Amino acid sequence: MCCVLSLWLLLVTPAGAQRIVQLPAEDRSLEIDFEELYRLGTMAGEDWEQFGLIANVAFDGAGKLFLFDRLMEAQIVFVVGPDGRLVRRLGGPGEGPGEFGNAGAMAVFADGRVTVADLDRRGYHLFAADGEFERLVRMSEPSAIPRVGHLVVPPGADVVIGVPTLATAWMISGASFRTPVRFPTSHAFERTILSGEETVTDTVAEAWMPPVDIRDMDQTALVNTAPRPTSELPEFSPELHWGVLPDGRVAFSDSATYAVKIGEAGVGVVRILNRPFQPEPVTGGMIRAERRRRVERLEENARPGANLQTRRRRIAELEFHTELSVIRGLATTWDGHIWVLRRGAGPMDDGPIDVLTPDGRYLGSYPAGTTVLPAAFGPDGLVAFVEVSELGVQTVVVKRMVPNER
Repeated sequence: MCCVLSLWLLLVTPAGAQRIVQLPAEDRSLEIDFEELYRLGTMAGEDWEQFGLIANVAFDGAGKLFLFDRLMEAQIVFVVGPDGRLVRRLGGPGEGPGEFGNAGAMAVFADGRVTVADLDRRGYHLFAADGEFERLVRMSEPSAIPRVGHLVVPPGADVVIGVPTLATAWMISGASFRTPVRFPTSHAFERTILSGEETVTDTVAEAWMPPVDIRDMDQTALVNTAPRPTSELPEFSPELHWGVLPDGRVAFSDSATYAVKIGEAGVGVVRILNRPFQPEPVTGGMIRAERRRRVERLEENARPGANLQTRRRRIAELEFHTELSVIRGLATTWDGHIWVLRRGAGPMDDGPIDVLTPDGRYLGSYPAGTTVLPAAFGPDGLVAFVEVSELGVQTVVVKRMVPNER
């Protein structure tokens, strides 16, 4: 197998500053076991485990788990020890030091410090490893539409990396409708430095974003669309999937093909990892099945007697992209591996998960159904999953990976 891997690594073609690595078409099967450590949010759990809306979870270097409940009434960060017991709470709604006005995202440093982006305060709250509030770092150039999405801390720096065009929280005020809107045409990986009194932001890399037609949009439509422009794209359009590597570089997929790109600050994309899998054409049967699935979900979640005519019409008028993307998800581990989730048999089905290295090695694939992509990776093989019941109740499950190769 070592000889074969060496041949794969030789298939590297220079492309300007980029290197294109051609990975094999044949899967090499990997096995993995999980040791469950604890569960949070179960019906038998403690009162604090009755979560409202877990927006994201993350580990620190000691294996503590941080859960951010973004429900407006909660706005709280729970810190959980390796034994599954609550260590402390951070934040909560309010106007005092370390309290949140409109918390949008959380990121955790390896040393146990925490930062929370607050749209209302236009800044980042910083908490020490012992939970004490340190300071608020103001956003240096607050946008007319402040927004924030998933944030990741690269090791060894007072920095967070995020993609504003994938915002999960934003604020629109009256001033937003009187200010010219800069509509994005690409996904920028922004690195925000938190070491001073105000943030300093630069761009690590830019990813492709399918073009959004804004020619017929008025100011109101532009304001409502700009925080997350991909919401206007046809269904099944290529999505951006990304993760941060231990050295601060970014691994991402931004097209319908199997192309995992490695982006580096000050350079851009330095390497592209390809596997010879092609997008599948979208058929009329796929479109009908997806519309039917959405109508069924709409009816299941509707209140008794609700008028669903308008929403059914919107589903019937949905537009669809012409291809199904090969990649459905991507995540990075603490030891620098890249997990790439491929599409399964159907448009919404998960397939195998490939394990790659940033330098261009294919380590193998976990067959479809072996595991889902974790919500967070931690040190020493820790992973966290967020499970959602049919009633919408969230349960956080923490496990430890026990890999095997056959």
